Amino acid sequence: MVEEKTAEPNESPTGEKKEEAVRRFDRRNRTVIIKEGKWGVAHIYSSKNDTIITITDLSGAETIAIGSGGMIVKADREEGGPYAAMQAAFRAADKAKERGVIGVNIKVRAPGGHGSKTPGSGAQAAVRALARSGLRIGKIEDVTPVPTDTTKRPGGKRGRRV
Repeated sequence: MVEEKTAEPNESPTGEKKEEAVRRFDRRNRTVIIKEGKWGVAHIYSSKNDTIITITDLSGAETIAIGSGGMIVKADREEGGPYAAMQAAFRAADKAKERGVIGVNIKVRAPGGHGSKTPGSGAQAAVRALARSGLRIGKIEDVTPVPTDTTKRPGGKRGRRV
């Protein structure tokens, strides 16, 4: 005989929990605070020219909030700066909190490949802004694509002639 498992209200049919209860001890009142909510992933792409913050669910399939340096400032030269990244992260965090996200794991990415392997100046500002916005930070990792056996760089045999 085959048993059918019925999913609880906060579980998906596969058995994964959609929302997590976060327990925190309040020392002043000596009580345990239980906060219901879900976790997400904050993808921060930071290059020299722009910073893009995308907050998704844990699987990465559903986008919850988006913020970009170009949405904040008018001048193209300021899109990749720390101020634009900070404001974009605050906006994305506010949208995510409205939709029930209480914490995020952060993935920082630079252009990588043939481009720069180090994130732009907006990456650190975006991480700090997410932390200051009230979202809980799970883990921070660098997911920059680094080639293990590089393909041929652009520019040809004699290089780029300026």
